[in-house]
Amino acid sequence: MAVLLLDQVVGFDAGIAPLLFGAASGPDGAPLYDVVVCGLSREPVATTHGYAIVPGAGPEALASADTVVVPGTRYRPARMDGVLEPDAAAALASIRPGTRMVSICTGAFVLAAAGVLDGRSATTHWRWADDLRALHPGVRLDETVLFVDDGDVLTSAGLAAGIDLCLHIIRADHGASVANEVARYCVVPPWREGGQAQFIDRQIPGEQGGYASTAATRQWALDHLDEPLSIEQLARHARMSARTFCRRFREETGQSPGGWVRSRRVELARELLETHDLPVDEVARRAGLGSGANLRHHLRRGLGMSPSSYRKVFQGS
Repeated sequence: MAVLLLDQVVGFDAGIAPLLFGAASGPDGAPLYDVVVCGLSREPVATTHGYAIVPGAGPEALASADTVVVPGTRYRPARMDGVLEPDAAAALASIRPGTRMVSICTGAFVLAAAGVLDGRSATTHWRWADDLRALHPGVRLDETVLFVDDGDVLTSAGLAAGIDLCLHIIRADHGASVANEVARYCVVPPWREGGQAQFIDRQIPGEQGGYASTAATRQWALDHLDEPLSIEQLARHARMSARTFCRRFREETGQSPGGWVRSRRVELARELLETHDLPVDEVARRAGLGSGANLRHHLRRGLGMSPSSYRKVFQGS
């Protein structure tokens, strides 16, 4: 297994694959993976946080690897222009056909620039997903998941999601018991429910200049989520017709009023689950979702988690 570091590599990402795959061992204690950290040369590779990593090998390690992992990076040609410089292109071209390709976080930009993700399902850190989509519209990008397994090409979301992907690969290669032992060693859960959606922070848009905004009504709605909030009520508060209000609301938020209210209620329910030990039905009532069954439906649809699983992850069991 070759882990390719490109300047400026995300230091956290760079350590994930060597640590996890290096910790995987068989019943006799023998290592199950031979992990080599390589660069485009053997020179130190700068990280994003003020230190450098000296790779153990140069690009020649890629030609004999069965799996190539590209950690997150700010490598400018791929991140800004969607291309590779000649030395990086030559290194990736030396990889044998059929080699398993893996990216962590923004390492997906490198695989995409090399053409590996063309027509493939993939993911990356949610914050940079729009950039990847703009550079490589042929990639079937899903920024709501923790990782995507597309056979011989696997991609993870940002940072810690690389741990989830590496554990998934170990599980697929050698079974759950090996993956669970690695997870115990690293003091992480062997499997996380949900996806990136639970971690995305979307801010409320502010006032729009030049005309009446729905911002004040949105703020008012946040203070009354436990009450019925019909479009007519919201429009009256904004002193607009329902039709004008809906149009203005979508212009400012990109969502319908009903969809926006529903998502804010789910966010409030998440906050209550994280910070209180209230029964699920009471959480649903306070968030304006009506019933525990309705809350379960929305959490499973939006996050892939039940309320109890969500509470366990964020409060600790």
